[in-house]
Amino acid sequence: MAYRVLSTKKLQPNQKLYLLNAGIAVVEADFIGIAYKPFDLDDTGGSLIFTSSNGFKGFLKHTASGMFTGSEVFCVGHKTKELINLHGFTVTSVANDAEALAEIIVSNYADGQFTFFSGSMRRDSLPDALAEANIPLTEIEVYDTVLQPQKITTPVDGILFFSPSAVQSYLQENTITTEACFCIGATTAAALVGITDKVIVAHKPSIENVIVQVRGYFAKL
Repeated sequence: MAYRVLSTKKLQPNQKLYLLNAGIAVVEADFIGIAYKPFDLDDTGGSLIFTSSNGFKGFLKHTASGMFTGSEVFCVGHKTKELINLHGFTVTSVANDAEALAEIIVSNYADGQFTFFSGSMRRDSLPDALAEANIPLTEIEVYDTVLQPQKITTPVDGILFFSPSAVQSYLQENTITTEACFCIGATTAAALVGITDKVIVAHKPSIENVIVQVRGYFAKL
């Protein structure tokens, strides 16, 4: 039997091919967009926190970002870590989601101070955890998450979600019934609580691992 999935983010050709080679057809559309915004770095101090590659890309757009290459960096996701290292920064600690990163900071770096480069739709878990532990945190918003909802009329057997905001955007024009939902991490999966129990979470927060879960799931049917 042939299966079809919807990716709520356009995939790279090799990522799409990995699904097609398993006999899984792919419908794809970008359900969220990113709009980088101007900001200043006057209040930046201590270690830097990035919970997404978009946060780091936004930070890099400031002409003075290179002055902070000596700062300790904490991030979510190994793909984000790779990007950060590529630009000459050193990642002190990486976690699979914001909650786990907050736990690492609170447990091991509670005497530090931090600057969090965030997006407009970031979740509260990390800032709240640091505030509760009385750890100084400055937040600088470097991009806006723009929802791009669209109606999908093609029937699909699965949906790939890469952020909570993508879930929000998808649900503005569509419903989830029997589709299996594949999520990049626990934070994204949490956005589906009360909507569906058919949720498969990637073992690592990467697009590639989401695709691995898709192939594995449909191979067993």
